[in-house]
Amino acid sequence: MLGDDTLTAAKALALKYDRPVPRYTSYPTAPHFHNGVGPVDQSAWIAAGDPAQPISLYIHVPYCRQMCWYCGCHTKIVARYQPVADFTTQLKREMALVAEAFGRRPRVAQLHWGGGTPNVLSADDLRSLTSHLKQLFDFDANSEIAMELDPRWVGQELLAALKDCGVKRVSLGIQDFDPIVQRAINREQPFSLVRDVVGGLWGIGITAINFDMIYGLPYQTRAGFAHSIEQALSLVPDRLAVFGYAHVPWMKRHQTQIEEAALPDAALRLELAQNAASRIAAAGYRRIGLDHFARPGDPLAVALDRGTLRRNFQGYTTDAAATLIGLGPSAISATAQGFAQNAADIPLWSRAIEAGRLATQRGLKLTTEDRWRGAAIERLMCLGVLDLDRLAKAYRLPNAQFAAERAQLAPLIADGIAELSGNRLRVTEAGQSLARLVAAAFDAHLQAGPGRHSRAV
Repeated sequence: MLGDDTLTAAKALALKYDRPVPRYTSYPTAPHFHNGVGPVDQSAWIAAGDPAQPISLYIHVPYCRQMCWYCGCHTKIVARYQPVADFTTQLKREMALVAEAFGRRPRVAQLHWGGGTPNVLSADDLRSLTSHLKQLFDFDANSEIAMELDPRWVGQELLAALKDCGVKRVSLGIQDFDPIVQRAINREQPFSLVRDVVGGLWGIGITAINFDMIYGLPYQTRAGFAHSIEQALSLVPDRLAVFGYAHVPWMKRHQTQIEEAALPDAALRLELAQNAASRIAAAGYRRIGLDHFARPGDPLAVALDRGTLRRNFQGYTTDAAATLIGLGPSAISATAQGFAQNAADIPLWSRAIEAGRLATQRGLKLTTEDRWRGAAIERLMCLGVLDLDRLAKAYRLPNAQFAAERAQLAPLIADGIAELSGNRLRVTEAGQSLARLVAAAFDAHLQAGPGRHSRAV
């Protein structure tokens, strides 16, 4: 637990630095993508990939059975299965188009199912889609297949399908176990339900289980969220992610269902986050970057120790693949050349696939400056350390003084959030929860203002 003096200082910093900052799952970030990148560009970028290197795949399932008021994802609520069935048909066609663009059968290092709610898919459709993927791409014993699951919709049929499809890791959306909070966000799932789902996963041999928790939700209290963290820890997940809720009702209309007066203020948000981090650390977990925690020996903890931890659109990862292909509406692909995002509108995405072309609607071609700034930001977000001399040497930046970046870092250094010793920049232990602010000093695109990014606290 944090002492009173520490909490007082943390509250002061929370109030001072409570401003929008990107989560930096990419650089440049998605708001800077534009429609100057299209299907032809993405096809060329895919074809240019190193055939000796593995790739990773992300599949976005854009449907849910029920809207959670806090959700910031691209999703649509369905009462019938037919739209989901239609989606699976088009998804298979998109898989084939991507495979054709590769012109070969690339090896897959990681496959991640996200959404939306991936387990809105029927067990048979999940098997069919996985089988189709394995006909087009090369999966082996080292390929990690992971899936995000809504615990409310996990039954015996789905568990059997997960086993058949070779799923090795799952992420369960917990958010908070407090029934008052759950009612306020329209996601009621008692602890007993989650406990039974975890037991079912263990029963089919899936022991690599992640929990996603959220602080900053309506009606959260210090005692209530602390109890939820303890309940989560009692189920011994391999990893926990503790995210801050991003309240952007001007972008996500369903968030207007959340009572703003019930939301924690910036100081309480930071206290909730730091108390959660303290409790999780006390249970023996390693802190991974900004908001993840892993048990010692977990691949994320090993990657942190080795300095190979990465960050992409799914958060912190061990995935070192230079090519990540996103499938499904709104999915983002990342290649050595740049980023390409599919149309978020489901009918628009579907029509593109039906016409026999990739559904790329927007993106961004990377410049040399984007690359070195992205490398600096990723290193700070992942490892909390950046050697400016090495950065300048690696990207051939002659006489690089980083004067503008140093100027932006100065107040953060003065407040103990970061330290700069010579040309070695480090995020302090006290500043870990505000690491995005340190990374933002290297963001040449950042524009402050409401609606663009989530709050730093």
